Amino acid sequence: MNQPASGTPEFASFAEFYPYYLAEHAHPVCRVLHYSGSLSALAILLYALFSGQLLLIVAALIAGYGQAWIGHFFFEHNRPATFRYPLWSFMGDWVMLWDFLRGRLKQKLH
Repeated sequence: MNQPASGTPEFASFAEFYPYYLAEHAHPVCRVLHYSGSLSALAILLYALFSGQLLLIVAALIAGYGQAWIGHFFFEHNRPATFRYPLWSFMGDWVMLWDFLRGRLKQKLH
């Protein structure tokens, strides 16, 4: 990871980014809101695709990002990584959820 003069770290890979991402999600309520948002978004997206109601994809984005951003603004008190690293942050949401579901998140948080 490089730290340029702007203060925003630069990452060469997702593997390098992920520990930073987890540090930005230290508060357990923030993480729960991310899990809830990701699963809500997935459910709405699947419904939208199978029902043909494609405008619901917008609702999926609002459900997913809305819950996550509440976690950052009210519990974590930081700026969501999505604003600086949109693709890696999106990937981080799903990897963090997968790590949580497999019981591997706790060891990665330390």
